[in-house]
Amino acid sequence: MLEEVERWLSTRSWSVTDRPLHQILAAKRASGSSVSVVLPALDEEETVGEIVAVIRHDLMRQVPLVDEIVVVDSGSTDRTSEVAAAAGATVVHRDAILPRVPAVPGKGEVLWRSLLVTHGDIICFVDADLREFSSDFVSGIVGPLLTDPDVDLVKAMYDRPLALPGETGTAAGQGGRVTELMARPLLNMHWPQLAGFVQPLGGEYAARRSLLERLPFPVGYGVELGMLVDALHLVGLDALAQVDVGVRLHRHQDGQALGRMAAAIYRTAQLRLARGHLVRPALTQFERVEGGFEPRTYSVDTAERPPMAEIAEYANRWAA
Repeated sequence: MLEEVERWLSTRSWSVTDRPLHQILAAKRASGSSVSVVLPALDEEETVGEIVAVIRHDLMRQVPLVDEIVVVDSGSTDRTSEVAAAAGATVVHRDAILPRVPAVPGKGEVLWRSLLVTHGDIICFVDADLREFSSDFVSGIVGPLLTDPDVDLVKAMYDRPLALPGETGTAAGQGGRVTELMARPLLNMHWPQLAGFVQPLGGEYAARRSLLERLPFPVGYGVELGMLVDALHLVGLDALAQVDVGVRLHRHQDGQALGRMAAAIYRTAQLRLARGHLVRPALTQFERVEGGFEPRTYSVDTAERPPMAEIAEYANRWAA
């Protein structure tokens, strides 16, 4: 490990207990900053309501840390929108944001568009499939941005059991399969300054709007890796940090879905390494059917959205 990374781990890796809530609130009042929480959601009716309810109770009613909770629904066919709204979130459909730019499927697309419908100086992203959710996930990663003006982006770090409690095959620390098999090797080999991030692909992170609006957003699963790499080049390693928030429980993808995620992440890395062109940006996988194996080919996310600061509607909104 680079000496620079060892130093970073000792100065920019914290525990949620390092910043008591009263200290974070005092820093928020002193800075005058506002905080938005964004949940990208697709068919998450089982979990999104509880996450919204916990944040509202702990961080809006009990203490005024969070100023708004926005759920961006990217085309759910279940009751995600209704459940989120009933729990107290502002719900916006992906396609209603910046309608002049046709939306494409993908998590990064939703996160990018969320910048247009939130108001906070600090934006905290939280995946909508978390179970046994704790508001520490929000306060833990928002805290350093309020107390440390030199920090621009904070990732959550946590243990990820491979199965939920009560399921068979639970294994501590084995849930981040794409992280260990794809993202971590890529980062260590090509961006070794980022080797200290425990959960580089984690969906829980917070950042200053002033940084997010200057970053391009890969539209799909490559958004987390792309954001880390681009933020490193834009603001430097010392502006990045991570906070230990405990354990993350969520629904896990099957092996083929993970393969598609890995392909999108590799594509994101490839673009940043050489801004090259893939001859065939697709991934073929195989499923057993009667009589043998059947190939299934999926396109790999290749599109990226430009920095939001370059979008006229965004510039006009913040100039008003």
